[in-house]
Amino acid sequence: MSSHTHPGTTPAAFTRINARAADLLGVPKDRYAGLLGMDPTHLNGDKYRTPAPTNIRLWELMVTKAPWTEVAQLMTEESTFGHLGVWDYLFTSAPTPLEGLRDATEFLAGVGDVGTETMFVVQDGQEITLSHVNAADLSYEVASAIRAYALGLIRQRLSTALRKELVPIRVALAAQAPRHHDALYALYGTRNIEFERPVSSITFHAADLRDSTPHVQPGLSAVLRSHAELTLAAAIPLHSWLDLFRTALKGAARAEGATLAATASRLAISPRTLQRRLDEHGTTWTAEIETIRRADVTQLLSATDLPIDAIAERSGYADARTLRRAVLRWTGHTPVALRQQAERVM
Repeated sequence: MSSHTHPGTTPAAFTRINARAADLLGVPKDRYAGLLGMDPTHLNGDKYRTPAPTNIRLWELMVTKAPWTEVAQLMTEESTFGHLGVWDYLFTSAPTPLEGLRDATEFLAGVGDVGTETMFVVQDGQEITLSHVNAADLSYEVASAIRAYALGLIRQRLSTALRKELVPIRVALAAQAPRHHDALYALYGTRNIEFERPVSSITFHAADLRDSTPHVQPGLSAVLRSHAELTLAAAIPLHSWLDLFRTALKGAARAEGATLAATASRLAISPRTLQRRLDEHGTTWTAEIETIRRADVTQLLSATDLPIDAIAERSGYADARTLRRAVLRWTGHTPVALRQQAERVM
């Protein structure tokens, strides 16, 4: 269950770290305060899960303020132990760091979006490699920052489990070599970093991860795994993807206009991906536009005295004639007849 829990969402705890880092980088709060999941009730409640596009938008804002290498370093620094809840303690409660790492990958939903992210561990002789894949539709800078952060976070948690700094044998990043490497050297504790690799990964000496975890309590690991399972089962995802899309569509309609490009931008995906996702959910852009227009027209006819021409313009129709045809198709009645029916009911 844990590896497939609540795709398309991330824990509120992770969103809080994103928001704190964005604030430290000088991103104005009004650029993200209205995003879904940023309401204080949801953001500060650990039972809630934030829509993944909200987090992606925060990362997009962060990489406008600093290079992706520095964003990854700052995010890791802000992800201090304990801020990610029970997921953090899976590392320190297991008999060995390797077992803790396996538990953390099993319960990846406790820290990320399992709809787009995968982590897997491979042992090869005297080396153990953790690979991280993020398949979300991301800009280059955001993708690079998230990949670098994920590996830095794993190194940080394993070091906490061992109670000493763990230095990897090498790091591989699915990103081009940046102009400056200092942030990455600090993030990983090594200069052995390979770039332009197909998959991001971090490799350790097997002996380091097979050492006993200091001061581990027998049986605690099983208790925490059970707690992690229960926490995920009880979590409240704030919106389904389709709900998220419809909220973004309404927001675009009120602001820049209900265009495919504007709505896709609010969801942090490309227009092509948006159309594909709508198809996966059994609907289309045209059908969704018509639904929102129908709701607007019905409300304006029943609750205002606006002329039909004005309602047509406000609802996105070319003229009153086009609006009349649409209303007749929906209801079998003219706009005037619908308005009269609403007046009789009132």
